[in-house]
Amino acid sequence: MEAVTLDSPAGDIHVARWRPDTADAGRSPIVLLHDSLGCVALWRDFPARLADASGREVFAYDRLGFGRSDPYPGRLPLSFIDDEARGAFAAVRDHLKRERFVLFGHSVGGGMAIEAAAQHPESCEGLITVAAQAYMEPRILAGIREAEQSFTDPDQLARLARYHGDKAEWVLRAWVDTWQTEAFANWNLAPTLARVHCPTLAIHGEQDEFGSPDQARYIAERSAGPSGARILPCGHVPHRECPERLIAAVEGFLADLPKR
Repeated sequence: MEAVTLDSPAGDIHVARWRPDTADAGRSPIVLLHDSLGCVALWRDFPARLADASGREVFAYDRLGFGRSDPYPGRLPLSFIDDEARGAFAAVRDHLKRERFVLFGHSVGGGMAIEAAAQHPESCEGLITVAAQAYMEPRILAGIREAEQSFTDPDQLARLARYHGDKAEWVLRAWVDTWQTEAFANWNLAPTLARVHCPTLAIHGEQDEFGSPDQARYIAERSAGPSGARILPCGHVPHRECPERLIAAVEGFLADLPKR
């Protein structure tokens, strides 16, 4: 793994890069977008495995406020999913110096990947969402409330601080407070999905505690381009719970992308 720090108007962004053992220079890279409590380190060995399996470079970055990136400048706005495609992601895209890319987003990172695919249609070659939320449903809020309760245990917050340092409390509140606000109750990505024209694969775990498998079907049905849904026998984190199945599904999707 190689790591760099990007200077953006809002703060420094930590970016990591994995190169496959055998690379195909003609293949566009995969860009990973992490979940609500995630960061580069929490992808663990998945990016390296994905790079080797796909023959593509893989990039991941810590959003502002997370991991090794600078703190977020203020309170997270309700527009944070839409904003990401124009903010830190745009800076990372410029850093890649690649004409095209494939987007891979986990959980809220999946929603951000959808936004980025819609906002950068000339560059997004394919979109993969994993355990993504595309509309509000009771299971999302129930999962968040249960997780919030678990963080009353100081050990839980200490574990989060291993990855986010003194930003850990902000990371937690940015997740549980934003999603539970009344103003977020009618949020959905249907209008954005109508602007996604690249091939799309929506993956979801059948036991996902933060959203039903209907989320994946919603994404596939409303995406304007060729799309499909895949349900895996796991929970919310397929890249840890069933990585082999996840990588196999991604490999099949990538193999079917139009050649450029």
